Amino acid sequence: QVQLMESGGGLVQAGGSLRLSCAASRSRSSIIVMGWYRQTPGNQRDQIASRSMIGGDTIYADSVKGRFSISNDKARSSVFLQMNNLRPNDTAVYYCFAKLRGGSAVYWGQGTQVTVSS
Repeated sequence: QVQLMESGGGLVQAGGSLRLSCAASRSRSSIIVMGWYRQTPGNQRDQIASRSMIGGDTIYADSVKGRFSISNDKARSSVFLQMNNLRPNDTAVYYCFAKLRGGSAVYWGQGTQVTVSS
């Protein structure tokens, strides 16, 4: 298992920026991928960005390409989501996720609220 601790959510005006952080309780070598989903009330949880902890490959949802950037701390088991040019429809609860080597389970953080005002 792995515990994920998120931070960095908050309230920002449209056009502003926020940076989310997610720290995992396991060593980086035991994690195969980390990333972020987001969810609004009544809707499914959608993946918006992920990063391979092996090769560094990244994947972005079309809705955030060019505005969001995912990165990781090479010394630790942490990922970051830099969110620029935020829009009101980016308002959601953002969840960090991780998958471990040798397993299929997805582990989730507790979620952090991001609110973008117009």
